[in-house]
Amino acid sequence: MPGLAAKPIIDILLEVADSSDEAWYAPAMQSAGYVLAIREPEWFEHRLFRGHAPRVNLHVFSRGCAEIERMLAFRNWLRGNAADRELYERAKRELARREWNAVQEYADAKTGIVQEILSRATG
Repeated sequence: MPGLAAKPIIDILLEVADSSDEAWYAPAMQSAGYVLAIREPEWFEHRLFRGHAPRVNLHVFSRGCAEIERMLAFRNWLRGNAADRELYERAKRELARREWNAVQEYADAKTGIVQEILSRATG
């Protein structure tokens, strides 16, 4: 996102008919160089593929999934709201200075600020 400091990883959102039907889309992803890294059936049937050169986190969700709308609302809000973009960046920088046992701990630690910003974005 322009104007936002971030880790050198590109996040991509992919919407498919049914993200649990890996046989339908995973072979194409793998032939394009992506590796299935995370399978979260309990969280919107989310799948995460990783790519390299450039580094990519490709998030896969099913068509109509509420998480897609949430992610896009957050992105769109930050694109148009400099104050919240700066607030989010400050929070990310503070959290990045800490040591985490797992990447998910860092993601969980951002939940509060993300929810605060989303409440303005969707309110």
